[in-house]
Amino acid sequence: MDLSARERWEQLSGSRVRLASFAGADLTSVVAKGWFDRVDFGGADLRMATLGATFKMCTFVGANLRGADLRGAAFAGCDLRGVDLRDADLRGARFSYVNTGAENGRTDLTGALLAGANLEGATFERVVGYEDAPSSAD
Repeated sequence: MDLSARERWEQLSGSRVRLASFAGADLTSVVAKGWFDRVDFGGADLRMATLGATFKMCTFVGANLRGADLRGAAFAGCDLRGVDLRDADLRGARFSYVNTGAENGRTDLTGALLAGANLEGATFERVVGYEDAPSSAD
């Protein structure tokens, strides 16, 4: 029996998820806690999702996170090019890097839409594509 993306999400969320793909999936309003490593969320619809999780080397290219609750989420070495973060709650979120020895370990926010996003307390360390990001070190 093939599980839908939402059913797979329900089974995996809250645990350690590695090398999975939710590319293009409809995950509107899902709730996630836990740890995601090299998970593909490219083009996924995560509008209004609650994602208080850690994301390491994940792909969110073109994903829709409009209105998502990302308070306290951590993005390390993630590809966020073209992601829609408008009206998202990013209070206390951390955008950083993974020490891979190469540029690909940096979180990439190129083309990300952040209008209306709450960035209070968010930290940006060694990110690319977001010139206005306060940088604690580079």
